Amino acid sequence: MIIVNTPTIPGQNIQTLGIVTGNYVNSKNAFKDIGAGFKSMVGGELVSYTKMLNEARENAVARMTQQAQQMGADAIVNVKFSSASIMEGAAEILASGTAVKFV
Repeated sequence: MIIVNTPTIPGQNIQTLGIVTGNYVNSKNAFKDIGAGFKSMVGGELVSYTKMLNEARENAVARMTQQAQQMGADAIVNVKFSSASIMEGAAEILASGTAVKFV
């Protein structure tokens, strides 16, 4: 499955199949959240949150890809990501794009 954030794929004629999405909500446990709180006082990367968001993004893309495969897509174009804080220590990542078939 080709996944791009551009509206086309060079060298390919495409037929639009429809919008596909995948979302994932992830949270860290309270102990890691407390550790991140201490880290935020002194500055620097909050590694546990970086890992949490990377995991959420990978899962959101996997869900979006699965939806596109069920539609018979060869690729997903115009891929975008958005995120939202659901509650303290939890975040949602949404991946969306347009499923396309090569013609």
